[in-house]
Amino acid sequence: MTPAARLAAAASVLDSIAHSRQPAEVVLKAWGAANRYAGSKDRRAIADRVYKVIRARGRLVWAMGGREDGRALVIGSLSLIDGLPLDEIELLHSGDGYGPRPLSKQERGRITSAPGELPGWVAAGLPEFVVEDFKITFGDRWTEEAHELMAPRAPIDLRVNLAKTTVAGVEAELVEAGLSPTRTPWSAAGLRLSAEPPPNVQALEAFKQGHIEIQDEGSQVACWLTGVEPGMTVVDYCAGGGGKTLGLAMLGQPVVTRAAVAEAPAAPVAVWSPVGGDGQGAVVQPKPKARPVVESGIRLFAYDVVQKRLDNIRPRLNRAGVSADLRLLGQNGGGVEDLVRQADVVLVDAPCSGSGTWRRRPEDAWRLKPAEVERLHALQVQILGRAAELVKPGGRLVFVTCSMLRGENEATADAFEENHPAFSPVPVAEALKTANLTDAARERLGALADGGHRLRLSPASTGTDGFFAAVYERTA
Repeated sequence: MTPAARLAAAASVLDSIAHSRQPAEVVLKAWGAANRYAGSKDRRAIADRVYKVIRARGRLVWAMGGREDGRALVIGSLSLIDGLPLDEIELLHSGDGYGPRPLSKQERGRITSAPGELPGWVAAGLPEFVVEDFKITFGDRWTEEAHELMAPRAPIDLRVNLAKTTVAGVEAELVEAGLSPTRTPWSAAGLRLSAEPPPNVQALEAFKQGHIEIQDEGSQVACWLTGVEPGMTVVDYCAGGGGKTLGLAMLGQPVVTRAAVAEAPAAPVAVWSPVGGDGQGAVVQPKPKARPVVESGIRLFAYDVVQKRLDNIRPRLNRAGVSADLRLLGQNGGGVEDLVRQADVVLVDAPCSGSGTWRRRPEDAWRLKPAEVERLHALQVQILGRAAELVKPGGRLVFVTCSMLRGENEATADAFEENHPAFSPVPVAEALKTANLTDAARERLGALADGGHRLRLSPASTGTDGFFAAVYERTA
């Protein structure tokens, strides 16, 4: 493909993303599958252009006079991001072949006019309606937080399965595979890979053997706030993709030494699945190469309202060599009656805007509307109240979101505390006592806690995705 044809393709993909709820990555893959003539370099160039535009979308829309179509955004990116002069941009818009049509008078005017002073939200790269939220939360640091959330591409964080191997062992595996892992600053079980070039983690032998899972370091920290120990009854109330389910399962297992790794049994075992094809449970025989399930020493229950999500967790559990009781949650919270006031720990990774992950999915920033934040807050309050019923006296409830917005985080925590006097806040420093962290990391995270029991992580402050967590104990 010619450079001009790549620009036309990028504009088309951007229009498709704007009219879809699918992640940009999915839309790009679909475009590639439908246009087989595009080689790998073409697809990479188109993807790079698409993500450049999405990350700078607010600025580009402003510069192009409010136009939001893919063509206008691509033209704006050539001028404002690439710094190309008008004559070079016009050469790329000659209309020849599969390239874009010539520039209009209005388009020429937009890219040659003086930009003027940008509004704060445009300069920060955020949707306008979240700016006030950021200012209240971060004060003078709000623009720094906005930039780190929207501009850079996020690294790939891995959690090492310490029940099977060691961090040093996986580090050596990754180096042998041609990668350059570094230790994560907070998690003693974490390794980090650069996103440039993007590694195919699922093709790695370490992944296939269950030695690693992709999990942002902030998500690992959120799991440690639960204080899970062997012998506990643990509930992941909103399991979703199962990342935190696996993280919780790891907390209940003994950590292996390098010598113990080689002695691990290799014989496959049958695993009972609580939700079989008929909904009544079934014994699933693993394939010949299935890994043995390691008894974690905890009773782990994972709930979700979508059966497909639970089904997708099963192979991840098998690969990691752990087990969990997967249960379908009723739309009104039904299906948990046997666990009321029985759980030592309940983790509620509540539905949210996902604004803490905008550096990974910047397109979601421009899809979010104020009404959706209000809807999610109401849903969170409802879910947290139902989940609290499962916590036994002396047990712990951990509320987590991957959001940066007070309307979902502090607002929900405030509502819960007002309506549930039987729950008392637990200081973050105390919650992290048993976490697999260095002493220095534990102290630093404790110092970041707002009011002691609320922890906010962000790309700018902790180098993680954006997370919010509040920890409670049932005292009555």
